[in-house]
Amino acid sequence: MIAMNLAIRIYGSNYLNFVTVVSLALLLTIAVAFFGEVLPKMRATHNRLASARRMAWLVYAADIVLTPIISLLLGLSNFIEHNVRNKPGSGVLNDLQNAIDASITEETTVEEKEILKGIVNFSTITVKQIMRSRVDVVAFDQDLSFPELLSLINQEGYSRVPVYADTIDKIEGILYIKDLLPHLDSAPDFAWQQLIRPPYFVPESKKIDDLLREFQEMHVHMAIVVDEYGGTAGLLTFEDIIEEIVGEINDEFDEEEPLEYEQLDQNTYIFEAHTSLSEFCKVIGMPTEVLEPVRKNNESVGGLMLELFSKIPQEGEEIVLTSYRFEIDAADSTKVKRVKVHVGDTNENTTNVA
Repeated sequence: MIAMNLAIRIYGSNYLNFVTVVSLALLLTIAVAFFGEVLPKMRATHNRLASARRMAWLVYAADIVLTPIISLLLGLSNFIEHNVRNKPGSGVLNDLQNAIDASITEETTVEEKEILKGIVNFSTITVKQIMRSRVDVVAFDQDLSFPELLSLINQEGYSRVPVYADTIDKIEGILYIKDLLPHLDSAPDFAWQQLIRPPYFVPESKKIDDLLREFQEMHVHMAIVVDEYGGTAGLLTFEDIIEEIVGEINDEFDEEEPLEYEQLDQNTYIFEAHTSLSEFCKVIGMPTEVLEPVRKNNESVGGLMLELFSKIPQEGEEIVLTSYRFEIDAADSTKVKRVKVHVGDTNENTTNVA
């Protein structure tokens, strides 16, 4: 704009052409770069201390003026991030869910409906919500002999297995079973550890849509999930992520897994403790907002029970949350195994947390 006005003033609009404008723009760019960048830096370089003293008051004044503004903007950003972006129940998602419900016809199958809802919720799901927890992870000790390894592979039936040193918190890599095929006839002292591939670590808070993109770019199929202290929290596979959209994927090697819940009557259910809270709420029709004040960072029914009881509850213990009564159906000294839920059925003698 400056070059254009200057060219009109000097040459007039009748003599203005492309070459003139480009020439003036180039000259102005060189002048700005020289007087605004090169010259000040040269002067400051030769007189560092004096230049620093002369500019210190300006930097200090800017710090005083801008710090409150920056703090305000950061606070606003954190508020929006916490209360809008990370809440699956935000207005946009609710509108999409309502649109999907409204578009369902008699010809729409249950699978198609679940896929549509899976796509809508996909960007809000974190690794922690769907990962296989640490206690359920199958991993091999790197000190195993080759025959012992082959025996465990036949027993477990997985195509990729983490390998650890000393404890599962020290994952050394991932063993792809297909890499062993050329060595099945090797001697018992075969050093199978040389086949281990580097592990891929991700935090619990990572969104699965980002992880799926990374899986595709890096051509990996398994990630080790680590907690805030660097310990192993669980693992997640490419298949686990895809299942969030299309539902359960079974092949000829998969054993039929037991249902995560059983409905005893219209208002009574029994849930496995590892059932996710999102699935739990969907089954019994509980608004997710009911759990927000009490769930903390827990993502499973078992974790919710530990939070509500503030201890490891034992079989037969009960607690009430609003209009839902939770009864421990099975537990041991270290964890909850099954939980019975009574919807709309409270007991006056039962502890109430709401």
